[in-house]
Amino acid sequence: MLQHTVRATRIVIGIVLVVLGGVLSLPFVPGPGLLLVFGGLTVLSSEFEWARRWKTYLHDQFVRLTKRSPHEH
Repeated sequence: MLQHTVRATRIVIGIVLVVLGGVLSLPFVPGPGLLLVFGGLTVLSSEFEWARRWKTYLHDQFVRLTKRSPHEH
């Protein structure tokens, strides 16, 4: 019973973080939206493979986009 409660709590917290992050990621809405989405996916990735894949994809895209080109000083 406790194991199911912990799992359900993780799922609810993950979904809330992803939805809240999605709302805060909208234009003209201040806040750390993408960070909340990533946090929500991190929580959900302990339960779901699709969340683990999305988290990995978003992390890879973040690294790719923030990587400095060799021509920058």
